[in-house]
Amino acid sequence: MSTLLISHPCFLDHLTPIGHPERPDRLRAIDRVLEHERFQALERETAAMGTVEAIARAHPMAYVDQLYKSAPEEGLVRLDADTTLSPGSWEAALRGAGAACQAVDEVVTRKVSNAFVASRPPGHHAEHERAMGFCLFNNAAIAARHAQAFHGIGRVAIVDFDVHHGNGTQDIFWADPSVMYCSTHQMPLYPGSGAASERGEADTIVNVPLSAGDDGAIFREAVETGILPRLEAFKPELIIISAGFDAHARDPLGGLNLVEADFGWITRVLMDVADQHAGGRVVSLLEGGYDLEGLARSTAAHVMTLMTG
Repeated sequence: MSTLLISHPCFLDHLTPIGHPERPDRLRAIDRVLEHERFQALERETAAMGTVEAIARAHPMAYVDQLYKSAPEEGLVRLDADTTLSPGSWEAALRGAGAACQAVDEVVTRKVSNAFVASRPPGHHAEHERAMGFCLFNNAAIAARHAQAFHGIGRVAIVDFDVHHGNGTQDIFWADPSVMYCSTHQMPLYPGSGAASERGEADTIVNVPLSAGDDGAIFREAVETGILPRLEAFKPELIIISAGFDAHARDPLGGLNLVEADFGWITRVLMDVADQHAGGRVVSLLEGGYDLEGLARSTAAHVMTLMTG
């Protein structure tokens, strides 16, 4: 079986202010690198439109309605200092959620081995009832809920290696014993959450904070000692990756010193866990990554590893 890539041109239509790091050029950089002949074997699909029903498993309808009504017909609307809506944002957000569910469908039904969703805006900062940190809908949470509701998956693990802590994903699953959220991230850094003591009501929140300047060796040790034993004990039936590449040494928004090989390594490690407990089922969703060269090279390493099966 093959690796699936899901994207859509509408993800370029979510606009942000001039100089904003979360910009359409991020996807253009990914598109260019994945057009290389090394990636000819990728299955490619266009992102489906998400349904309100799927989104409402992670966010209340009042929040979904508020976001829809806030989307402008022209210009930009700021939801907070970092998070913006443009005329194309609503469709981009809907298709981002739809692509996450679509990837789950294709992987769980064994049509493909695994999947990578190249969408924007990202999602892991979006809390149950709050958009923040560039994020509107929490695509990883929506995908996990879809896997449970539509496919009967019991235990889902979400593993997040973005340089920023996924406060939104933690918020949504804080009291849920059926979803384990594991995160490596830099602290202190936005949004300020993610201490190791934050474990959730069901002890299924696993935070392994790193310090500015930490490199790949420290990152790998943190994963091996802090996350892998918890995943092994949890025995997930599906692994969802919040694939943020802003822990790369080139990234302007973080202070970690990871390189492409580190992202390839964590991808392989999570695939091995999935092979052991989840029938190999891995769905990866793009989160951060704001240096275009670092983002492109890291995404290439991540996707190439997924393609090794």
